[in-house]
Amino acid sequence: MKNIHMISLGCARNLVDSEVMLGLMKKDGFAITGTAKDADVIVVNTCGFIDTAKKESVDTILEAASHKEGRCQQLVIAGCLAERYPGELKESIPEIDLVIGTAGFSKIVEELDKLDITDHDKDGLNKNSAVRVDHERLKDYDLPRVNTQPFYRAYLKLAEGCSKRCSFCVIPDLRGPLRSRSIEMLIKETEELVESGVTEINLIAQDLTDFGKDRKDGSNLSGLLKELVKVNGIEWIRLFYAYPDQLDSEVIELIRDEDKICNYLDVPIQHISDEILKNMNRKTTGSQIVDMLKKLRATVPNIVLRSSLMVGFPGETEEDFENLLSFVKEGHLDQVGIFTYSHEEGSKSAALFEDDVPAEVKEERRDRLYKAQQDQLDQSLQSWIGREIPLLVEGFSEETPLLLKARHYGQAPDIDNITLINSGSAETGSYALARITEVVGNDLLAEIVE
Repeated sequence: MKNIHMISLGCARNLVDSEVMLGLMKKDGFAITGTAKDADVIVVNTCGFIDTAKKESVDTILEAASHKEGRCQQLVIAGCLAERYPGELKESIPEIDLVIGTAGFSKIVEELDKLDITDHDKDGLNKNSAVRVDHERLKDYDLPRVNTQPFYRAYLKLAEGCSKRCSFCVIPDLRGPLRSRSIEMLIKETEELVESGVTEINLIAQDLTDFGKDRKDGSNLSGLLKELVKVNGIEWIRLFYAYPDQLDSEVIELIRDEDKICNYLDVPIQHISDEILKNMNRKTTGSQIVDMLKKLRATVPNIVLRSSLMVGFPGETEEDFENLLSFVKEGHLDQVGIFTYSHEEGSKSAALFEDDVPAEVKEERRDRLYKAQQDQLDQSLQSWIGREIPLLVEGFSEETPLLLKARHYGQAPDIDNITLINSGSAETGSYALARITEVVGNDLLAEIVE
């Protein structure tokens, strides 16, 4: 039996691809190991979206390549960086045995079978290695999967690729056009996850609101949600990445009316300046974004709104930035991820615009925006004190076994703050009614209500 070690970088969508690869390899007889030194095959599923992600991917590949001096016989590079620079990777890091790109994750077993793991030269390099990235892109799939998240939660990927063409983004080039999965397959996968113990489903795609638009069967996000809430065993359904230009009233009302759907929404807006939004090739104006956020607040009680904002896009003036800063100070958002613009090779913005905002100005604007958002977060956290709400208990705190860590419906895994429990007990993966008592840094403190 051969051992496989998976290293998954980047976004949750990439993580699901990694989990499918693990599922396929486990079905083929591989044993999964948590340490690279014990692996016969190491797979690095890379991110290649921005410069920092590319550097992390290359550093991780080089670290994995060092294990070719030990037990590792095959080093496989997958994902976005593999799709973007297949030849360059293989040429610069000869320890790589296989590059399969974003279209090839479902073919990993058959591609490995094509390699003779014993046919290595004296330096441990595979003499028969090749670059293979020409697989047909999946339109829908029913494939085995190993959930690498804690047993009670999982991501559900609704679609592959993206047909939007935001000028700063190369995802459509790396992942292909939108290809929505069928509702039937998604419900089947959800039921299998629930059977394994999952109670929290986090819906992901490049844009959830585009789901089904490429299909001819009438599928859409609201239709999927109506089916998902019928699945017995699900407690929480959370929505990520719903673009504001196509978020319709039916979906908003489902969030309000369905107990299983968390009052939480990630709405990537990027900016609030009309000129910047236009040059980003976004389909909304600043006033439309504000109106949509106000509608969400008015329709869904206690909704938690998350977004991503970008500073330093080409042509961003101080006035543009001040508008964005004022928008944040107005308190429209609860949680925000802030990024500086990266002039990405192959993007439309890199071809059309000069990267004319100096790096130090980008950093200074990011810091000012972060401070303004931190002030808003502090106010948002204070509003939870005294509320009694269900918490999903995730085990003991890493800092001390005297505290349990948990999340409420408005705290997404891995990216948002958490709630610490200092009174009462509950099993990992269970839901416990608790009272929020105070704010500790960016986290909440709670006591379980008996």
